[in-house]
Amino acid sequence: MKHNNKITNRLRKSILPIATSFMALLALESCSSDFLDVVPDNVATIENAFKLRNEAEKYLYTCYSYLPKDGSIYHNTGFLAGDEMWIPYQTSIYSDSFEIARGSQRISNPFVNVWDGNYTGGGPSDRYKMYIGIRHCNIFLENLNDLTKVPDINFAERQRWIGEVEFLKAYYHFYLLRMYGPIPLADKNIDIDAPENEINVKRQPVDECVTFITNLLDAATEKLPNDNEIISTTEAGRITKTIALSVKAKVLLMAASPLFNGNNDFAALTNKDGTKLFNPTYDQNKWKLASDAALAAIESAEANAKSLYVFPQSPFTLTAGTMTQMSIRQAVCERWNSEIIWGNPNSQTSELQQLCMAPLDVNHNHNDARKILSPPLKIARMFYSKNGVPINEDKTLDFTDEKELRTATNDERFNIKAGFQTARINFDREPRFYADLCFDGGVWYKYDSPSKTDDGTVWGLKGKFGDPAGATHAFHTNETGYFVKKLVDWNQVTGTTGGSVYKAYAWPEIRLAELYLMYAEALNESEGPSEVVYEYLDRIRTRAGLAGVVQSWTDYSNNPSKPSTQSGLRDIIQQERLIELAFEGHRFWDLRRWKKAAEVLNTPITGWNVKGVDALSYYQVRTVYQQTFVAPRDYFWPIPESAMIQNPNLVQNLGW
Repeated sequence: MKHNNKITNRLRKSILPIATSFMALLALESCSSDFLDVVPDNVATIENAFKLRNEAEKYLYTCYSYLPKDGSIYHNTGFLAGDEMWIPYQTSIYSDSFEIARGSQRISNPFVNVWDGNYTGGGPSDRYKMYIGIRHCNIFLENLNDLTKVPDINFAERQRWIGEVEFLKAYYHFYLLRMYGPIPLADKNIDIDAPENEINVKRQPVDECVTFITNLLDAATEKLPNDNEIISTTEAGRITKTIALSVKAKVLLMAASPLFNGNNDFAALTNKDGTKLFNPTYDQNKWKLASDAALAAIESAEANAKSLYVFPQSPFTLTAGTMTQMSIRQAVCERWNSEIIWGNPNSQTSELQQLCMAPLDVNHNHNDARKILSPPLKIARMFYSKNGVPINEDKTLDFTDEKELRTATNDERFNIKAGFQTARINFDREPRFYADLCFDGGVWYKYDSPSKTDDGTVWGLKGKFGDPAGATHAFHTNETGYFVKKLVDWNQVTGTTGGSVYKAYAWPEIRLAELYLMYAEALNESEGPSEVVYEYLDRIRTRAGLAGVVQSWTDYSNNPSKPSTQSGLRDIIQQERLIELAFEGHRFWDLRRWKKAAEVLNTPITGWNVKGVDALSYYQVRTVYQQTFVAPRDYFWPIPESAMIQNPNLVQNLGW
């Protein structure tokens, strides 16, 4: 019997061969969820792992356990590898992703190396090597498709499990494709005794990778249950038809986008046999495929009672504006709410909330509310004016001098503490600005506000040096003067004598709002502006307390015809997506697939002077860091240097 440690040594061949022993599974680290991270106990061989349903089910959960923990600041690359949130460097926490944001990526043991090495913040771990996850999926599928194995499982459940693992296998390939571009496809595990020409695999063209992934998702969809067939209390997070359809839409949207569709920047990337890995010819039909897939996912979601989340009436007396903000915030934070298409219970969010939350009182402990996740000024500028248009387009409001000091009136008290002096940029903004962000003088309404209403004694943030949320702590410092409110559940309670309670929620991998945005984007690219595109954008805007796109641009924009052109509507859709999905890890990937990263990520990270002790000194723009993004190199990860040396058939991404 050949052991898994021998197989692991063959990782140098780039894709791990088939396992013929199960001993190494006992060493896999334990994760936080009892549901999704169960490893078979006392199982010596693969044959024994599939003799009975009980042990096979544990192997199913092992396949699930490779899903990245995207609710963790360490494991969601999109949080800190781009420009959406900044942190104090190497003080409060350390993140491999943040090294990418700082331009430190490398080919020797790359940061966030899910090919064969380290992952964000966690050090070397098999748990975050995608090809090992794929290997386990292949082992599972080979055995479950053999009807002589696991005789005590019924046919319907066997098919469901196969569908779940086909989905996971597809998702892990998608994860790699998004990071590395063209990848080797691991449809079958390679035997450890296979000849070297079979083990030294090649990268496959992007279009072939996309077809492989979507075919797997199609096969999985046929076997998976509908959402209403899931037992929510015990099976929340298990893959359903709607989840598979939604991920297919994400894959096809990415494949239709400029980074992958007709990208001449990568025309020179070929295998050693001359095979082109990127098709340099633009294909308009890819957008049609993406729009069709998004619509299919939406129809499945809505048929299963999914809807945009609206905050319910509560025993507290809340104004309409606060209710709108709570709908925006809790669409992410409310556990298993109606908008969640795919929540990952293997990724809980207590620590993430702690890193967002700010001390709102002099007695609040900076260790319990670390407030280090700091959106730059460019992110604050990104949100619309209260009229639902970009602040540089609003013809009725002047944001030219963004640091001009202004005092909040009593009418503005639900967003900014009345009588507080803060910067002009913090006034006259859309509800999502106030729902997602907090700032010096900003209101942070939550369950433990001293009043049972949003009027009067609600929490107000004070962020100047020496204030409760100021940059006085040796480690836990906000770098920009903006704080992430969106990711903190409103049930958060901070004790005045120390100690905080955070209500953890499963990380929402996909929300219905994202499906609407995917459909609007793909439909505009395939057919141009239409009433249908406006409709799906306006569904999101209505929940956000804004008028429709056409009405807002007609009434308030200095470019009123913008929504009527494909390029103008493209800009609107992209900004709408960046706003609606802010701080959920999407911006990092969207800037890449749109080929906008070279433009956006070469601008400085700026914020307020957090060492300022009064309004005049605090509201000065400070450069926190000058980012650099080298195109086309930085659009994709480098393949680890060790893998390149050990597999002569691999070719490196351009620029590395």
